[in-house]
Amino acid sequence: MKKIILLTFLLSSILSRAQQAVHIIPQPVSLEMKQGSFVIDDKTIIKFSKKDKETEKVVHFFTEYVKRVSGYELKDNKTQGGKIIFSIDKIEEIGDEGYLISVNPNEILVKANTSKGLFYGVQSLLQTLPATRNNDLVQIPSMEIKDYPRFQWRGLMLDVSRHFFAPELVKEFIDLLATYKMNVFHWHLVDGAGWRLEIKKYPKLTQQAAWRVDDWGKSWNWAEVEFNADRSKSTYGGYYTQEQAKEIVAYAKARNITVVPEIEMPGHSEAAMAAYPELSCNSKNNFGQSGNFFASKGESNYCAGNDEAFAFLEDVLTEVMAIFPSKYIHVGGDEVDKTSWKKCAKCQARMKTEQLKDEKELQSYFIRRMEKFLVSKDRKMIGWDEILEGGLAPEATVMSWRGEEGGIEAAKMGHDVIMTPSFPCYFDHYQGDPETEPLAIGGFNTLKKVYSYEPIPAELSKEEGKRVLGSQANLWTEYIPTAEQAEYMILPRMPALAEVLWSPKEQRNWKNFNERLQPHLVGFEQKGLHYSKGNFKVDIMPIVENNKLSIALETENSDGVIYYTIDGSVPSTGSIKYEKPFEVNTSMTVKAIMALNNKVMNAKPAEQSFTFNKATGKTVTYANAFSRYYPANGANSLTDGFRGTKNIAKQWHAFNGSDLVATIDLGTITTVGSITLGCIQNWGQWVFLPQWVKFEVSDDGINFKEVKTITNSIPVAERDTQIKDFTAKFAEQKVKTVRVTAKNLGQCPAGHPGENQSAWLFVDEILVE
Repeated sequence: MKKIILLTFLLSSILSRAQQAVHIIPQPVSLEMKQGSFVIDDKTIIKFSKKDKETEKVVHFFTEYVKRVSGYELKDNKTQGGKIIFSIDKIEEIGDEGYLISVNPNEILVKANTSKGLFYGVQSLLQTLPATRNNDLVQIPSMEIKDYPRFQWRGLMLDVSRHFFAPELVKEFIDLLATYKMNVFHWHLVDGAGWRLEIKKYPKLTQQAAWRVDDWGKSWNWAEVEFNADRSKSTYGGYYTQEQAKEIVAYAKARNITVVPEIEMPGHSEAAMAAYPELSCNSKNNFGQSGNFFASKGESNYCAGNDEAFAFLEDVLTEVMAIFPSKYIHVGGDEVDKTSWKKCAKCQARMKTEQLKDEKELQSYFIRRMEKFLVSKDRKMIGWDEILEGGLAPEATVMSWRGEEGGIEAAKMGHDVIMTPSFPCYFDHYQGDPETEPLAIGGFNTLKKVYSYEPIPAELSKEEGKRVLGSQANLWTEYIPTAEQAEYMILPRMPALAEVLWSPKEQRNWKNFNERLQPHLVGFEQKGLHYSKGNFKVDIMPIVENNKLSIALETENSDGVIYYTIDGSVPSTGSIKYEKPFEVNTSMTVKAIMALNNKVMNAKPAEQSFTFNKATGKTVTYANAFSRYYPANGANSLTDGFRGTKNIAKQWHAFNGSDLVATIDLGTITTVGSITLGCIQNWGQWVFLPQWVKFEVSDDGINFKEVKTITNSIPVAERDTQIKDFTAKFAEQKVKTVRVTAKNLGQCPAGHPGENQSAWLFVDEILVE
């Protein structure tokens, strides 16, 4: 009996090790491990139908990889070896991109309904092989896999306008997408900072608009970018010839990836206007000769009243469609500054003729007109969610980036949607502790946040949810000038998003994903790819319950051990080991580190000061809801002891166009002589200090009296980030309730890129003393 138990244990251990040897990402729908493995050697036979040319391409892709990592050339010969068989069959349930794999020691069988499915089956097999040749035994574990994707749109966007990347980097990205079963490469070819695609009818787009005087390292503000006809001055940039673009399209197609081009309109068109200023609202401004295109606010738009602008764009799109066979053409449509349209006689005449009530409807007219042209060519339009403004084009697909509201609205209207909210889908944001990461634009989208993303919002019904085609990550490159940094910013976040979009939602498991990810990181290392080693940052989280404040410490690394101090000293592995949340009943500074194998992983400890005061831990109620995109630490963020920093993505509650009106119940009658509200101004992010802050008190929670109103003294034109405390000091009074009102600026001021758009108000702690 003991022998049987021992044998069972040994067999179980063997199977367990076999299971651990498979680290497929994305996680297959179904994977069952078997005993043994299939060994690839010089006798291995490859079988497939030579009548099917698409299958033959897939097989060639597979055999070339095997040759690179093993040296073996797999052929259809008569030797007596193990067989690898590729077969197109009619299989229910798995769809066009699904596949079945059956592996035993004698045979590998890959079956699918299409060559796409076979290709994805190949990608799963390749993930069981070495990343590079090491002359070890090349074997694939015995297993049974059934797999198919959850979403049809699984993408990545690369911005090549701010910084031009060579075709080799583009192909590398496409290879990475294919490895993780992504199927869309969104190529952001045109923006204000540069035009990157050859258009033969308009040569100045590549002679001039593809090159700029580069001060990008100092500022990426479009107002400071110069395009100049004198190429000896404008030397930074580059473009893709049509032949290069076609080669990349073919390269992607061979890997089941569709390339979706983006030609930005009607805004973000500074580069095009530098070459062809007559298409702007003020054709007298020769941006190309004067150097700085930003001669007047908003004049980088195409003139919506000028038929020549539409003819130009139709000519451009005609050449674009000849290069890109994609069903979808992306036209941008985001962040259009309509100032020039308001001043332009042609635009105003167009509005009158078309009976448009405002410039938002003029933008809708512009987008609808371009969509009509694309539909006439049997294509479909995609635009960022601003194309909803003024009315959505009849057949347009919306790419929702400003959160999910635009996507939700479009789906409820019956339009297809791609969800790509900046949190967590913008890969230009930090993925780890900013103290140890390359400089980024801001924000904080960690690997765990990406992996935790759910593309179908809860607000949608089951039928409406079917309008969500999928999601994608976006890599904007304002702060990403090199190929190495571009690699770093997508790895390993892109595999995490790939699993979100491919694998069943109910199978998602953060710990399991991390375990499967580790061999992939080794593979990146072996291939010389740059990637983030992980987010070692310790998050210091407040917990407000029952009018008490406690502190929780968290890290994404499941093997990490946290140590902390509360006296302001630098923590080490000899400091307090974190076990559970601890209560705060006085002002203190918490510093924390994370250690792996007793080695501190942080270049600098996480640090958070807590201001303990009479409002700490008390409940806050709002007259106006704060933005869901800046939730800070939840509904009681204004009384959690956290002070905001210059990182506006954390600890701040935000109000877009509306005022803060916050009421705090102190619980009992309390002596109060001072109330403070913290605010921040970040001009570049459209965040402005309040016009004034009013402080009121009440002894019954019903009748309030004003104790003081503080007027803002910092100019709205101040561009340096400013954190300001508005403090009211007054004769001590017995109060039970405090109310604080902060008046939003309302709209971004004149001369600001967001002029006449809603301004943001950011607030942090309310301190009551």
